[in-house]
Amino acid sequence: MEANHLTIMDLLDYMGRNAGMLWEYFWQHVGMVLTGTGLAFLAGVPLGVLCAHYPAAAKIVLTATNILQVLPSLAMLVLLMLWLGLGSDTVIVGLFLYSLNPIVRNTCVGLQQIDASYVEAGRGVGMSPLQILFQVRFPLSLTYLMSGVRIAAVIAIGVVTIAPLVGGDGLGREIYAGINNQNSLRIYAGAIPAALLAIATDIVLGGLQRKLRLDNRKSGN
Repeated sequence: MEANHLTIMDLLDYMGRNAGMLWEYFWQHVGMVLTGTGLAFLAGVPLGVLCAHYPAAAKIVLTATNILQVLPSLAMLVLLMLWLGLGSDTVIVGLFLYSLNPIVRNTCVGLQQIDASYVEAGRGVGMSPLQILFQVRFPLSLTYLMSGVRIAAVIAIGVVTIAPLVGGDGLGREIYAGINNQNSLRIYAGAIPAALLAIATDIVLGGLQRKLRLDNRKSGN
């Protein structure tokens, strides 16, 4: 079916007839993004704390995550496929590695940007280093951390669209099925929800980031 013969009604009709399959792909897509970025968050925040406190460690960790970040996503997934085999697990590990850099870097920068007077105030009231970290440093650096999560999540949504090339699921299956069958309806039915998901994620996380920034300003006043 040629793209110039398509109408919105054609696309809506196709999506309506295949709603069950498209929703399944959509939630597979979301699941892989949440799992990959969630694992990156769990590993990236402690690494960011390490980098903020130890400059020597920061050079090693940030260099390693930078290298992972600049690798083409398809090349990384293919390399992981040789080790882990075909399937969504390969995609999730790829997302984990790809999402580390923005989370580690923004956590590190956020912790380093905190005004020293807040830390000194915490010490002055008898807080331990751990209490200062969780009660002073983290709350004040949340906007930076949220920025890292926002970048990682949007990148991950795009990377997951190539998951079918290594045996993964998600909306990319519909896109590649459309390419293989030269069916523009299937391409749009997979690409448009993926694009809307990325836009919605950016808007929601961006709004949360702005709210945290305003809250920090109010608490600073």
